Amino acid sequence: MFRAPLPQQAQRSQTTEAGPSTASSLPADGVVSTDGAPLPPAPGASAEGDSLFNRVMADNPYFSAGAGLMGIGVVLTALRRSVTLGATFAQRRMLVTLEIPSKDRSYPWFLEWMAHQTAAQQKGKAKAPGLFGFGQGLRSHELAVETSYKQHENGASEAVFNLVPGPGTHYFKYDGSWFQVKRERDSKLMDLHSGTPWETLTLTTLSTSRNLFSNLLSEARELAEASTEGKTVVYTAWGVEWRPFGKPRRRREMGSVVLAEGQAEEIESDLKGFLGRGKWYADRGIPYRRGYLLHGPPGSGKTSFIQALAGSLNYNICLMNLSERGLTDDKLNHLLGLVPERSFVLLEDIDSAFNRRIQTSEDGYKSSVTFSGLLNALDGVASSEERIIFMTTNHFDRLDPALIRPGRVDIQALLGDAEGEQAKRLFIKFYGNTPSEIEGAVKGRIMREGEVPLSDEEVETMGNEVQAIVEDEKRQGRAVSMASLQGHFIRNGAKESIGGIRELCRPLEQQ
Repeated sequence: MFRAPLPQQAQRSQTTEAGPSTASSLPADGVVSTDGAPLPPAPGASAEGDSLFNRVMADNPYFSAGAGLMGIGVVLTALRRSVTLGATFAQRRMLVTLEIPSKDRSYPWFLEWMAHQTAAQQKGKAKAPGLFGFGQGLRSHELAVETSYKQHENGASEAVFNLVPGPGTHYFKYDGSWFQVKRERDSKLMDLHSGTPWETLTLTTLSTSRNLFSNLLSEARELAEASTEGKTVVYTAWGVEWRPFGKPRRRREMGSVVLAEGQAEEIESDLKGFLGRGKWYADRGIPYRRGYLLHGPPGSGKTSFIQALAGSLNYNICLMNLSERGLTDDKLNHLLGLVPERSFVLLEDIDSAFNRRIQTSEDGYKSSVTFSGLLNALDGVASSEERIIFMTTNHFDRLDPALIRPGRVDIQALLGDAEGEQAKRLFIKFYGNTPSEIEGAVKGRIMREGEVPLSDEEVETMGNEVQAIVEDEKRQGRAVSMASLQGHFIRNGAKESIGGIRELCRPLEQQ
């Protein structure tokens, strides 16, 4: 049968009365709200886990605080990394660092400069303008002490305690810039010769100008040189380097040593002609070095003359002992190549070290320096240039001809016993009334109480008498050394000394 469709209004009424059909009106998941409205579709398993995690994170304060702390840590780590990189960049770009090892020559200069600043502050007069017109200030809380002794004119000595910056960190201001100084000591590295640990000075400043370091070290060097101005420094060999021996000695002038007429002037003139002619020697292919041999009996003034010559030319002396234990051919050659500038090398009593090439001493010790090693060090292929060597001996006949040939010894000078003219000049120097104009020369003995100074005529007459006595004794085969005469004049007055000169004379074979 065919039914006609119901009217639209009838369909709506029928639907309302009977309710929706189960298949068409229920949602797909079959969930209906209380008011009959369908709920949204339920999430899947993944959505349920995320929702649960979010609710737990939102409801748990510990998780929230931990997340916040983690975020702060990440930020701080990034910030610290940025600061480190920035500091490294600034240090490379803005900080200048200088390292001075204890083996460097400027190391003692700078320590002396710092000690000078500390001493000035202790006395309440910190150094305002330096040698270059710069102002300095030193701040140090880690100090060390250096004890020295000061000799007074009356012979008494006084201990002087100098507080110097010790190992640690120090600060000072120089030319408007602050410097940090770290004095570090490595106890694992030791100097076997001095027994002192290895040290390093590290200077750091916030400045792009490196001239500050040059100026500072130049000032330190000038300060060190000022402390030795007018003095002679004697160096000795310590292992493979030269080090000052004792305190600098007062410079001795040429007039303090009385040699035969014209002898001192001849040697000094030859040495002055050699100095400053390095280019002349180099242009002609001649090694730029000079050797002198002074020989004669003991007390003739060999060593004293070398000291006076060094003082006259503002030179220092490097004293070399060829019989020193541990000295080898290599060390000798190395030391002669590292002689400090403006220094003589002095080989005293060269005959005792190499007596006819016999190098074994009485106690059985055999020198490590060979005769051929000495010859090669003097003028071999590896020998250094710009060097002045003085040798002394009391026994010229014991020297090997190979040692004193030209090229190794350029000038030989005999400094013998006192001649009559020498004795006269020494007498006038002691008892003359004219004040000595030579710094460091023999000033004469201490005048006795009530003693009347001699007139110039009396001194001249008595000097002639001294000359006659010495010449007469020499004709009889007897002589006296200049050292004996000097000691005799110091102890006695003018008239007493004349009477005792003959007693000082000894036969020539006993000199």
